[in-house]
Amino acid sequence: MTDILLQTEGLTKHYQVGGSLFAKSQQKVHALDNVNLTLYKREIVGVVGESGCGKSTLAKVLLRLVEPTEGTIRFEGRDITALNRKQMRDIRRDMQFVFQDPFSSLNPRKKVMDLIAEPLDIFRIGTRKDREKRVYELLDIVGLTKNHADRYPHQFSGGQRQRIGIARALALSPKLVICDEPVSALDVSVQAQILNLLQDLQEQFGLSYLFIAHGLDAVRHISNRIAVMYLGKLVEIGDSEEVFTRPRHPYTKALISAIPEIAPDHTEEPIKLTGEIPSPLNPPSGCRFHTRCPFAVERCKTEMPELRTAKDGHAVACHLAETI
Repeated sequence: MTDILLQTEGLTKHYQVGGSLFAKSQQKVHALDNVNLTLYKREIVGVVGESGCGKSTLAKVLLRLVEPTEGTIRFEGRDITALNRKQMRDIRRDMQFVFQDPFSSLNPRKKVMDLIAEPLDIFRIGTRKDREKRVYELLDIVGLTKNHADRYPHQFSGGQRQRIGIARALALSPKLVICDEPVSALDVSVQAQILNLLQDLQEQFGLSYLFIAHGLDAVRHISNRIAVMYLGKLVEIGDSEEVFTRPRHPYTKALISAIPEIAPDHTEEPIKLTGEIPSPLNPPSGCRFHTRCPFAVERCKTEMPELRTAKDGHAVACHLAETI
């Protein structure tokens, strides 16, 4: 894969908190800090990390649903951070979103036909009959039937509602789909079905995914590469199997070691992290993970490690990556 679809450089998002009508607060929530990420065409990059690490903020900033504080976002080589609202509207045809909660993301007053056809209506694509035909095609693609078009969201199961959300995201034939924890609100028995559907659609239409999830097994199942975030920073990114079998950052090692093992003879103890996750209002100096890292040395407390890429393409931000 040599064609870059999406690339960020120094992407940062800080939220001002507190203050008053007459004076701004100096306090900032460091939601994202200097994130450099590349997504290639027809690639799936999984993004993992604990709650509050910046995964969902990254998703919203990439679509400019939330404006970045600093940095650039390039989509097919074009800097979209410099675009006005009208120009950005056109770009969004190629960038779509699948939400975490399929029920709250669907208007309960609209029928499935209108929900899926809405993007087509907004961009005035085709005649009414063309749009209707497109909706029926999309329903079939995601495993639903023509009869479902005349029903309301509350008449479906969680898995079926997520299929409707996916159909809506595909309506404009996008190049990039950002999936923000698309299976976390679903029953375990349904999660695999949705993951398999997303994989099939990716192969069928040549899509690129940024797949955000809590479940590391889900990310491993679907992703080509995995990016690990901690407290607004990207700390490791590499080939999916490589990250799972040879993690190089202590935080990644801890996340993977905490996955329950099915094998009854598995005796390896999980890596236990000490302390609480620091507040993004006051992130630690140096490496942000040093307050919980069992391998931290003095250098980790004062010097921020850079995300360095090895010859095999595996990148890690850790002073001790080669020694632990």
